[in-house]
Amino acid sequence: MQQARSYMGRRRRRRAIRHVSVESEVDASAADTATATARASAAVLTAPLSLEGGLAAELQPANLVQRVLSLFGNVRPGADLSHFQLPATFNLPKSQLQLYGEIVYCDGDDYLSRCGKGKDSLERFTAIVAWSISTTRPPIFGFAPYNPVLGETHHVSRGSLHVLLEQVSHKPPVSALHATDDGGNVELVWSQHPVPKFNGASIEATVHGKRQVRLPKFNETYEMDCPNLLIRLLPGPSVEWSGTVRIVCKDSGLEAELSYHRSNSFMGMGGDGRCVKGKVFHSSSPQDTVFEIDGYWDRTVSLKDVESGEVLVLYDANLSIANLVTPEVKEEEGLSSTESTVVWSEVSEAILAKDWEKASEAKRNVEGRARSLEKERNEKGEVWMPKHFSLSQDKDGNWDCCPLEKSVRPAPIVVPSPSS
Repeated sequence: MQQARSYMGRRRRRRAIRHVSVESEVDASAADTATATARASAAVLTAPLSLEGGLAAELQPANLVQRVLSLFGNVRPGADLSHFQLPATFNLPKSQLQLYGEIVYCDGDDYLSRCGKGKDSLERFTAIVAWSISTTRPPIFGFAPYNPVLGETHHVSRGSLHVLLEQVSHKPPVSALHATDDGGNVELVWSQHPVPKFNGASIEATVHGKRQVRLPKFNETYEMDCPNLLIRLLPGPSVEWSGTVRIVCKDSGLEAELSYHRSNSFMGMGGDGRCVKGKVFHSSSPQDTVFEIDGYWDRTVSLKDVESGEVLVLYDANLSIANLVTPEVKEEEGLSSTESTVVWSEVSEAILAKDWEKASEAKRNVEGRARSLEKERNEKGEVWMPKHFSLSQDKDGNWDCCPLEKSVRPAPIVVPSPSS
C-alpha cells in the first residue's frame, strides 16, 4: 500500500471574489480533512487497456448485455449522458483522466519519440499519423471509467517524457493534458470534452477539443482530433471507434484524413469494426494524394506511396499496444491528494475485490465530497480556478486549455521499462 501526503494550497483573492485551487478546497473544510487524509493513504494503479483487455475479462459478469440494456430503459433518445452516473459494477477501476494519460505514456514501441526524428517534414508527418493511430485503444463493452471530479489530476513519467492532466471543468466535463520531454523534442497540449448521447439503439460519444503535438526544434505544430466512440446496444452489442480524424500541419502544408469505420457491414451488422482508411495530401491540393493509408488499428496499417507504388508498414499494434506495462509509484511523498489513483483508490480496491457494496459506498463518498465542496464555494462566492492550466471558451463553445508552465516536471508515478 502506497502512502501519500496531503498537498496544501494557497487561496488567491481578487476584489470580493475568492479564487481557489483544488488543494485549498481539500483543506478548506475541517470536516473533510480526516477523509482527505485517509484517501491520500493509497494509490491504486491498474493495468492499461491493451490488446489483451485483461481487466474487463476479470470483471465481466455473465449477464452483462441484459444489465447494460436495463440501465437505459428509462433514458429517452437524444439525452446527453455527460453526467450520467453509472453504478460501480459498470466501472473500470480507473478514472477517465488515467485513460487519457495512458494513450500517451503507455506505448510499447514509443511511436511518439519517432515524430521528431524524421529527416523531412513528410517523414515527420507520417510519424505523427502513426502515433495518432497508436492512441486508439480497444474499447470495452459494458464498462466505463470514473467521471473525474473537478480539480482531479494525473501525473506520470515514462523515461524522459512527463505527462500531466487536470480536470479543469465539471459542467461540462473538460480535461486538459500537457506533456513534455526533457530534450525539448516534443510537447503535447490537449483539451478533451466528451459528449455522449443516447440514440435509442446505441450510444455515441463525440470527443470535442483541440489536440496539438508540437515539435519545437522544427517549429511544427500538428492539430488533430479523435474518432467517436460508438456503443451499439441493438441488434447486437458492440463497441468501436468511428468517424473521421483530421490531422493538419499548417507549417508544412500537409494534411491527413483517417476514416474509422466498420468494413463490409450490412446496416451496421457484420464486418470488422476496427478498420482505418485514409490519405495524406498537401492542403493546397487535396485532390492529389501523396500516401494512401489502409489497415486495421488493432493489427497493422500500411502506407502506400501513390507515385512509386511502394508499400510500407506504417503502424503495428502488436508492437505498440500489446503487453503494456502498468505504472508504479516511485516517490510516495510526491503524490498529491488530487491524484486520480489516490482520489479513487478505495473505489478501485473494492472493484478489484468485487466488493460491490463497498465500491458503491466509496464512490458515493468521492462524488458527495465533490458536491459538498461545490456547494461550499457557491455559498462563499468562490470561483474555482485550475492549478495547471488556464481555461477559455470561444464564441462557438469550443474549450481551449493553455498550460501555465512551459514544461512538465518529473512525476512520482512512473512507467517502468519492460525489462525492469
